[in-house]
Amino acid sequence: MIGASMSRTCRVGSIEIGPGKPLAIIAGPCVLESLDLGMQVARHVSPMCARLGLSYIFKASFDKANRSSITSPRGPGLEKGLRWLTDIRTSMQLPVTTDIHEPAQAEPVARELDLLQIPAFLCRQTDLLQAAGASAGRHNRAVNVKKGQFLSPREMSGPVRKLDEAGCRNVLITERGTFFGYHRLVNDFVGVGELMSLAVPQGAPPVCFDCTHSTQLPGLGEQTGGQPAFSPLLARAAVAAGVHAVFLECHPDPRRALSDASTQLRLDDIEPLLASLAAIHQAIAPWASS
Repeated sequence: MIGASMSRTCRVGSIEIGPGKPLAIIAGPCVLESLDLGMQVARHVSPMCARLGLSYIFKASFDKANRSSITSPRGPGLEKGLRWLTDIRTSMQLPVTTDIHEPAQAEPVARELDLLQIPAFLCRQTDLLQAAGASAGRHNRAVNVKKGQFLSPREMSGPVRKLDEAGCRNVLITERGTFFGYHRLVNDFVGVGELMSLAVPQGAPPVCFDCTHSTQLPGLGEQTGGQPAFSPLLARAAVAAGVHAVFLECHPDPRRALSDASTQLRLDDIEPLLASLAAIHQAIAPWASS
């Protein structure tokens, strides 16, 4: 496997992500619209992953601070959102992740949840990375930093080094597409290989592939467009390439979702996708561990 001899793993709660480990699935609605919606998604995806031998981390955002319009729904906010996410974590006995946008959010999120997510647009913000790394280190949590659409894969060594120096070596990197001119993202699978071989002192972190945000068509008005029909294709290609985790957003009725309505997958479509990813991961296992 590319970079396996110089790789580290990432522990999220009881789950270990990396070479030779089960494929991890990070999935949930884009924004936490309600506690009931979050529980519905977790109850649907968790047993499915267990049957297929996949690790599962629930994801939802308490705040979407990068909406296209000032009038767009943003979520329940930090206090209520953390309360709901903690309820899901406790009730379902699942590791949970959410994104943070400001340094002050790092400590309360790290106290309650298992994985702090750094949004792609903020992946170079030193104060945010330092706060996330320090808080994650204090509470034995992990940090998932998404690669900015404006960065080359090798430039992700900078955010990883900042997290290491802040006290967190328990790191995951997520690929979510690269700008290709205006209104288009592309996925470079040679670049995914470069991420898996990233030259950083503690070894390359495991790599996650975001198959739903990668289909976005950004900048098309007050709501971002998307092509979710291609998400399964990208996810299968990424797992065949050897990524260690797959990130996807899902919703019972994406058309009614309060955020990312154009890219989220329907809950009813998740099982066949996950079954195919599990089969691909199992098929490449002998090669991946060689």
